Amino acid sequence: MSQATTSSLLAALCSSVLLVVSGRASSSLHRRCEDSLATPLPYSSFTSSSVYARDYGAGYAKLNRKQGAGGWSPSDSDRYQWLQVDLGASKQLVGIATQGRYSSSDWTGKYQLLYSDTQTNWRPYRQDGSIWTFDGNVNSDGVVRYELQHAFLARYIRFVPLEKSKAGRVGIRLELYGCSYWADVIGFDGHGILSYRFRSKKMKIVKDVIALKFRTTAGDGVLLHGEGQQGDYVSLELRRARLQLSMNLGSNQYGSIQGHTSVTSGSLLDDDHWHSVVIERYRRNVNFTLDHHVHHFRTNGEFAHLDLDYEISFGGLPLSAKSSSGGRENFVGCMEGITYNGDNITHLVRRGKVDISSFRNLTFSCAESNTFPVFFNSTSFLRLPGQTDSDTLSVSLSFRTWNPNGLLMFTVLADGWVEVGLTDGKITVYMNVTQKKNTHIDISSGSGLNDGQWHSVHLNALENYAMLTVDGDEASTVRTAIPVQIMTGGTYYFGGYFPHTATHTLQRPFQGCMQLIHIDDHLADLKAVEQGLIGTFENVSLDMCAIIDRCVPNHCEHGSRCSQTWDAFTCNCSGTGYAGATCHTSMFQQSCEDYKHQGRSSGSYWIDPDGSGSLEPFRVMCDMTEDKVWTTLKNNLAPQTSVMTADPDEKAVLQITYNVTDEQLFSVTSSAEKCEQYLAYACRMSRLLNTPGSEPFTWWLGRANERHFYWGGSGPGIQKCACGIEHNCTNPKHYCNCDADQRSWREDAGLLVYKDHLPVRQVAVGDTGRAGSEAKLTVGPLRCQGDRKFWNAASFTSPASSLHFSSFRGETSTDISFYFKTSSGHGVFLENLGTSDFLHIELRGGSLVTFSFDVGSERMELVVRSAVPLNDDQWHRVEAEKNVKEAVLQLNGQHRAVRRIPPQGHTKLEFYSDLYLGASGGQRGFLGCMRALKINGLTFDLEEKAKVTPGVSPGCQGHCSSYGMHCKNGGKCVEQYNRYSCDCSPTAFDGPFCTEDVGAYFETGTLVRYDFSPEVAPSVVQEGKSFSAIAVPIEANLTHEELIFSFSTSSAPSILVYISSRTQDYLAVVLRHNGTLQIRYRLGGLTEPFTIDIDHRNMANGQPHAVNLTRHFRDIRLQLDHYPVSTYTLPEDSDTEFNLIKSLFLGKVFETGQIDPILIERYNTPGFVGCLSRVQLNSVAPLKAALRSGQAAPVGTHGILVPSNCGASPLTLSSLAANDPWHVETGRDAGPYTKHSQGTRSTSDFSVFTSPAVGAASPFSEESSGSNAVDRNSAVIGGIIAMVVVTVSCIMVFVVRHTFRHKGSYHTNEAKGAESADCADAAIIVNDPAFTETIDESKKEWFI
Repeated sequence: MSQATTSSLLAALCSSVLLVVSGRASSSLHRRCEDSLATPLPYSSFTSSSVYARDYGAGYAKLNRKQGAGGWSPSDSDRYQWLQVDLGASKQLVGIATQGRYSSSDWTGKYQLLYSDTQTNWRPYRQDGSIWTFDGNVNSDGVVRYELQHAFLARYIRFVPLEKSKAGRVGIRLELYGCSYWADVIGFDGHGILSYRFRSKKMKIVKDVIALKFRTTAGDGVLLHGEGQQGDYVSLELRRARLQLSMNLGSNQYGSIQGHTSVTSGSLLDDDHWHSVVIERYRRNVNFTLDHHVHHFRTNGEFAHLDLDYEISFGGLPLSAKSSSGGRENFVGCMEGITYNGDNITHLVRRGKVDISSFRNLTFSCAESNTFPVFFNSTSFLRLPGQTDSDTLSVSLSFRTWNPNGLLMFTVLADGWVEVGLTDGKITVYMNVTQKKNTHIDISSGSGLNDGQWHSVHLNALENYAMLTVDGDEASTVRTAIPVQIMTGGTYYFGGYFPHTATHTLQRPFQGCMQLIHIDDHLADLKAVEQGLIGTFENVSLDMCAIIDRCVPNHCEHGSRCSQTWDAFTCNCSGTGYAGATCHTSMFQQSCEDYKHQGRSSGSYWIDPDGSGSLEPFRVMCDMTEDKVWTTLKNNLAPQTSVMTADPDEKAVLQITYNVTDEQLFSVTSSAEKCEQYLAYACRMSRLLNTPGSEPFTWWLGRANERHFYWGGSGPGIQKCACGIEHNCTNPKHYCNCDADQRSWREDAGLLVYKDHLPVRQVAVGDTGRAGSEAKLTVGPLRCQGDRKFWNAASFTSPASSLHFSSFRGETSTDISFYFKTSSGHGVFLENLGTSDFLHIELRGGSLVTFSFDVGSERMELVVRSAVPLNDDQWHRVEAEKNVKEAVLQLNGQHRAVRRIPPQGHTKLEFYSDLYLGASGGQRGFLGCMRALKINGLTFDLEEKAKVTPGVSPGCQGHCSSYGMHCKNGGKCVEQYNRYSCDCSPTAFDGPFCTEDVGAYFETGTLVRYDFSPEVAPSVVQEGKSFSAIAVPIEANLTHEELIFSFSTSSAPSILVYISSRTQDYLAVVLRHNGTLQIRYRLGGLTEPFTIDIDHRNMANGQPHAVNLTRHFRDIRLQLDHYPVSTYTLPEDSDTEFNLIKSLFLGKVFETGQIDPILIERYNTPGFVGCLSRVQLNSVAPLKAALRSGQAAPVGTHGILVPSNCGASPLTLSSLAANDPWHVETGRDAGPYTKHSQGTRSTSDFSVFTSPAVGAASPFSEESSGSNAVDRNSAVIGGIIAMVVVTVSCIMVFVVRHTFRHKGSYHTNEAKGAESADCADAAIIVNDPAFTETIDESKKEWFI
């Protein structure tokens, strides 16, 4: 296990311990804190917004009481009503219970809770990131009780009914549950600080627990600070209303170890409400808790003790730290319950044990705030009066919002109007004065003012100018001239929504909070507004700012950026590699295996092994040329890196780094079936392992940073190299070639294959400091094969069978993905049973997949319908995700259902217990196979669980039904235990999907012969491969055959393919002297072969061409390249059987017996020179058999046959017009193609007849008017002379090279066969199997 992994596990363990301790304490506290708080209170402790009648008073609203009218009812059942309870002192509340009014039709269906310490600045109860709405009663006497998710402290509680009973009015009786709370409160004025001196001058602390509660209206200020002379420190401060914890356990003097760590939590903490902070540290593991939100982190550096000198201060920085603080402000507000490592600081202050000399006037109370906030929603407005007919307009206010747009203030002038609003996050003022003529004035200032912070705006218009000031910055005040004098109208609207007012402006509702509203330089009395004495309002919450930061905690995952408006947040996933509403879903596949089964080819890919987990995607190389996929991870070490040291006693240490993290490396190796890494050591007088028996000079570190003393080609615990295992070392006395300590270069190399030791992280090389010592090290890339998680499967054989897994945590997002295949139309895939959140995924009706889950008290369901049946016994993929914004169900990556989560959805940590796959709770379980089940990035081991579960078996068969389409070109899909493969043996192709061309380059005289007869011709060739004695049974008499091949050449004439028989029947495809193609059929019954000539195309043009020739009885179909198919018919006199086929020749004919003399004399010499590929006759691939030495087949070769893909696919041309010279008109016996007619001809005349329909002969006709015999003899003589010249030239080249070659010992990488090449070009091609070029101009020089 890596050091990083160990550290993270220790951090998680320590965090878990701290959470368990605090969780138990909290749980214990809640069990004890269950007192009834409302029942003991007097009647006077209950007040309300209104009363329906005297007997309906607030004091009668006690649970189970029948006095008066049996509960409280307001005069109106609207949203402006409330019931308030004064608990007499600050209490801790943990629960609430409600009833309707006794024996009536009055109750409350939904309600909200507000709380406060001072009857001002009310705070709504929040849960799961939203202002929580409680479900109330459905009758008058039933009791509905809620345990609060988070307890809170308050003296005053307001019950706000939102929904009355349908049959009556609002009615309520209630009880509040909790317990007494007491703590010393200390007020901080921004000057005084508490300095707590330690008992000893220096404290070296390994464990800390610091707790406090604070309340403030200031966005900045230091809450605590402590530091030491060695540079250690701890600091907690507010910055822009967010809480920042900074800590340094030590940095070294060279700066290579940096211990500074800083984390931020919370938002909008300047709301004048109490906030609780707990800091728990054990060594480098820290739990930072703010208002029940826990942030776990691990400090940077390597030190574990916090070294503080003398003291720790609360409320600000000590004088000794002021000079280097950078102007950090002291805290202004209140603190209570301050504890430091068990010491109650506030209690010690009362006893005079803490230095308070910096305080001007220490108070044990909390000053009341003078602010009176107003909360606006999208349908709110506030109307306030001002001076009428005044020539001065002065309005100022403070606001906070998340929305970039909204109207803050609007007022009608005597002639015109003025509006102040937000536009794209900046303040804009628009003045329209209609006196005499319309005058428009626009002013704007500020930017980014929709950041949730408090911002002030002051607009002053008088005489002939207007001024706009934002955030009190006088230097940035914007001034503009007013050409006419204004006169105020006396009425001011705030909030931007005016349903009952005829205004001249557009409705632009403002959503947010305002306070400190001044009109005509006078502070508006909002308490008087609340009491109905002045102004009016609608849908406004007075004395409350219910702004919520929806980005804290941040639900945007994987480093994505959160932005918000008043109602919602959005996540920007760009650049993260993830997608979805919360950037939870990975955009990449889990492995190279996954990409392969999407039909991808080899290349570089991004993979994400844990999907939605914490592991980031990373790039790997995927090699898909074999049945099993290889994943390759490169390192930083160049091949043959020279290693040397100046001191013979020192070791040269080479660090091997990879382009991924340790966790990413482990994710590949842990899921792979096997891994390997090449390790090579080239040496000259440099010993390696110092075998036998001595201490090794060189060793390497693996995954767990353990030393290993074996080398490539050997295994763990064996101090040997590969030659020592194979007993072929240079010196038999040693187990490594390099240990022989010779002056000549030697090498020890091989593969490391023990997966648990890989990858190689470091190599320490010794014995390179002696005179004459040299060494070169090569560490190859890490290569891993397969992905066991992708194929981890189980088969459910009974509808009552299931797999059971223990609980798992869903965090705030839960995702589930798996593959399934079944022939059943119904069944439950998975479900969790227990008291926790509900999940259920099911197959219905053979075409529906459903996803059911709980959101609060509501059950939701998503349904996806497939256009094709899902019970088709093919693999289908299900992906389900539920996060705080939406739920998504996706089938096969295409069909998708999305549903928004209600605002009061679950954002807490979800806990799922008793997860069942298959049958559960008496339901019909899933029948079929399931694999690759992954939940929240964790792959479930179905195979191991299935081994011990009745009715379920590990693994699954039948992959071909889903993936068989990937086997191309006639390849057959073969089932395997946990995968499939493509059998390419009956095809002319190769590769994992039978898509790779199998071809070869033919030199002059090269031929391939494939025998169909069980008789093997004795030594057809004297060099090259010998024929196998194994015959391939095949139909002796063919009535139909299909011949497919591709070729490229620049030389003509030649025989491409020739199929002989034991009779006179044959089929030949040849290139004539002018490069045109001719097909010759002789099936008996004809005195001359039936020929098809393609006279209008030179096919010896160096380009690849494809030929597909099919015969069924007399019907012949021919397709060349990508052109339309042409059809031909054998004459009626022709036989329809190809009798007793014997052999197939490629490139040249070497056959005994009677052969068509035209073939031999015109086309067989000097033979085909170029590339042939994809050669297949029915189910026989002769060229592939010749190139695959492992295949037992009756095939032989003569000459140099070099593997090549021959330029891959044929040249693709654009579609041709109707006058295409290759186009064959149907309904005619001949077109541009020339058919040989049956008739009497001289055996010495081998010219080709043209059809009478053609008329004149083709310009490329081989027919001549001279003496053909003379021309033929001259051609033969010329060919013989050319062959002699070529042979002599090659012999001379060989002699010269042999004479001047290097005489010393050397290593060579030349491929076998290069030394037997006829000439230099052949040697180059033999040496490079990847050579794919066809014959170029330089090649022509070798063929005379």
